[in-house]
Amino acid sequence: MPISHVAAMAFERVSRLASIPALMLAAVVWLAAVAQTHAQSLIRDPDIEYGLRELAFPVLRAAGLNTNRVQILVVNDNTFNAFVIDYNAIYVNYGLILSVENPEMLQAVIAHEAAHIANGHLARRAENLKAAQRNAGLGTALALLAAAAGGGEAAIGIAAGTRGAALRSFLGHTRAEEASADRSAASYLRWARISPSGMVELHRKFAGQELLSVANQDPYMRSHPTSRERLRAAEAFLDEFGDKAVPNPTADYWFARVKGKLSAFLRSPNWTLRRAKEETDRDIRLMREASAHHQNRNLSQARAAIDEALAIRPDDPFYYDLKGQILLENRQVSEAVEAYANAVEMAPNNALILAGYGRALLAQGKTKQALTALEQARARDFRNARLMRDLGVAYAKVGNNGMASTVTAERYALQGRLEDAGIHAKRAVARLPEGSPGWQRAQDMLIASERFKRNKRKRK
Repeated sequence: MPISHVAAMAFERVSRLASIPALMLAAVVWLAAVAQTHAQSLIRDPDIEYGLRELAFPVLRAAGLNTNRVQILVVNDNTFNAFVIDYNAIYVNYGLILSVENPEMLQAVIAHEAAHIANGHLARRAENLKAAQRNAGLGTALALLAAAAGGGEAAIGIAAGTRGAALRSFLGHTRAEEASADRSAASYLRWARISPSGMVELHRKFAGQELLSVANQDPYMRSHPTSRERLRAAEAFLDEFGDKAVPNPTADYWFARVKGKLSAFLRSPNWTLRRAKEETDRDIRLMREASAHHQNRNLSQARAAIDEALAIRPDDPFYYDLKGQILLENRQVSEAVEAYANAVEMAPNNALILAGYGRALLAQGKTKQALTALEQARARDFRNARLMRDLGVAYAKVGNNGMASTVTAERYALQGRLEDAGIHAKRAVARLPEGSPGWQRAQDMLIASERFKRNKRKRK
């Protein structure tokens, strides 16, 4: 996929589950098995994530959450779904983003998931998962984990042969939480002066889902109260409080930009070039055209389009990031470094932009500079598998094979490949000074790998 910064999400889903230390290592082990059953990835792009943050900001603030801490991350899945697993991120499938028609619908989804965090549902789910592992064995625990992430075939498949009653009980508990989250979400939207009509439109879109067979239902519907129930509640809220929303051109702009960037890289270039002309904002149209020309391997037209977008928004770090990506993937390395350097100057704390800059410096042969940029990126966002691969290459090039093994182990853990992670962690432990930060990180991966292997043997 051409979108920059694509990283596996398997380890990330629960590696920070509820910040409960007793569950941290177990979560790593659980997710390795989940990844094998239901592997997914994250679409990591600084432009998209910034736009989602702009849309989420008033909602998160209304929910009383830390707007700098909670990220909105895009899952590489075309189904209509969103979920939370930890306190630091809300996961939204790209299929949902491309399906909704306006920012208010997307903000209603974010408000609902934010309510799970604000209402303390995750802590209770963590305790339920712990009890499930203790009482029903690993199979049910995995099924409950998959169900918490939106239900669907993963939960059904893992639950086969385990205690179905425990799974049904957990799903019943979460469905009650979903209704509670809807009520809270409506109040957040009202406080943020975002139109609750978005929530009504969202539920109307899926009002007939409960009439379908389970196999044909959307995953979002299977773990939530029925769409008709939610629609009636949303309509009642709108009737009671009215629509006191304030027009928000900023939300409209970033919603169009997020959808434009996603669709430009996920759909065919010809489709993009036909539809980009419909964009109201000229810079978004040019960005989409640049992305399409890049996929068509037409560097001159891609460069011309992104330069024209930059002429409209000369202080936009994300357009410089895209320009750097286009140039780097066309082996114009020096120019790519320059473009990324401009992006870093404008957004020095953006981990994804720093990762792109480090990748370009690595391609230019400036390994020590690359290592500095990549480590700065990792310190801000450890959950980027592509960054970890680049970091491993950089450490190997400067002769620090111990740290190369550590970050390689972490990269495999991010991908749910804990047995491979254990091999590299063992190498790192043998090469690094005992007690050093890299050695300690390798030890964590080694412990997780050994526990995963023990549980794997028990299941046979």
